[in-house]
Amino acid sequence: MSDPVLALLKYVFLALLYLFFLRVLRAVWVETREPPPAQFLSPIPLPVSEPAGGGVPIMDSSAGPERLVVVSPEAMKGHEFPVGHEMTVGRAGGCAIFLPADTFVSQLHARLFRRDGDIFVEDLGSTNGTFLNGKKVSAPVSVRKGDRIQFGRTTLEVRR
Repeated sequence: MSDPVLALLKYVFLALLYLFFLRVLRAVWVETREPPPAQFLSPIPLPVSEPAGGGVPIMDSSAGPERLVVVSPEAMKGHEFPVGHEMTVGRAGGCAIFLPADTFVSQLHARLFRRDGDIFVEDLGSTNGTFLNGKKVSAPVSVRKGDRIQFGRTTLEVRR
């Protein structure tokens, strides 16, 4: 090839390389920013049923007595999510535990499900991982009362 063509190819390659690095820097910037405060949606309400003779509503025991309570971040502290038969955690709109403001949570981050009366948590290939009591979850793991599950920067505690 001639020298002008090689010089042109060299500059095109350098331009593409700089564009690639700019894309990587932008992606890192977006993923590491703090989430905007108070953009969490309200949790799913606990199912209740009315007593036959009226009076105070009672919780439906068919949903299971277990619930996940947010212990951090402060903006969501105290919110409760009842544990259903199978539920997903993530930033996607269809997740039962919807965490849109936590940028360290993947769109479809993890799954909680019941098997033989026990509750299990499973990471669904998330970028930042799922942690149970500080240990990374690599396969479905049983959770018990008092266990803490971390998805991104959000930590939930299993309670009955």
